[in-house]
Amino acid sequence: ELRFPHGFVCPHCGCSEYGNIKSRHLYRCKGCRKQISVTSGTAMSHTHIKLTVWLWAMYLFANGKRGCSAMQIMRELSVTYKTAWFILHRLRNAMSKRENSYMLDGIVELDDTYLGAVSHEKKRGRGTTKSKIIIGASKTANGAIKYVKMAVLPNLKGVTIGKFAKHNIAQDSIIESDNYSSYQKPLADKYFHKYETFAADKKMLVWVHTLISNMKAFVGGTYHGIERTYMQLYLDEFCYRFNRRNSNENLFKRLALTAVNCHWIGDE
Repeated sequence: ELRFPHGFVCPHCGCSEYGNIKSRHLYRCKGCRKQISVTSGTAMSHTHIKLTVWLWAMYLFANGKRGCSAMQIMRELSVTYKTAWFILHRLRNAMSKRENSYMLDGIVELDDTYLGAVSHEKKRGRGTTKSKIIIGASKTANGAIKYVKMAVLPNLKGVTIGKFAKHNIAQDSIIESDNYSSYQKPLADKYFHKYETFAADKKMLVWVHTLISNMKAFVGGTYHGIERTYMQLYLDEFCYRFNRRNSNENLFKRLALTAVNCHWIGDE
């Protein structure tokens, strides 16, 4: 029902007529004659994990208010840790693709932070060797939070920040930030950029600072730290959950739809 809500439609040629290969649980399109699985192109494609396991994992993952670790999936569903990690990795990838399909607009708070293990390095602040994270949070004219996006950046240079803005913030949006020099030039042309010197006693960038705190609690509390290789996926999971904070009763169905419609190709 989720894959073909209006009846079978071949993803290759658009034909709606098909035959069944019952022994292999496949459709055969009568137009192009290609064989199609109900899971092909979804987060579940090219796997031998039972659909019941996938669906239970989605349910547990969707309804865990602070996320769900591979260890929990392993214990709850009696699968190996490798299988549990694989399922969650696929689901986070699906979340990531969904989060990349829209842009922030209106008024957007923008700031950066750092994520990684505690170290004894001499460099502090923006010179740290920890992973650099940029956060954008859109809000209404009266200051209510709407949506959030986060990205791992290789550095905090103006060119890099400009690329993030281009791909994640709609042109002509109002961007609020501190007066860090790397923000000023790349945001000057296509945005209305408002910036001021940050001070602890000022009420500025309130939402992004709250979200930074919540994100670090989410990562540390549920996953107890994450590998830099997969850090973006965990940030996208956090954003996916936050951006659907008002749809708690439908999270399982929404995640199932996200997994079905993620257009999975090969071994992404």
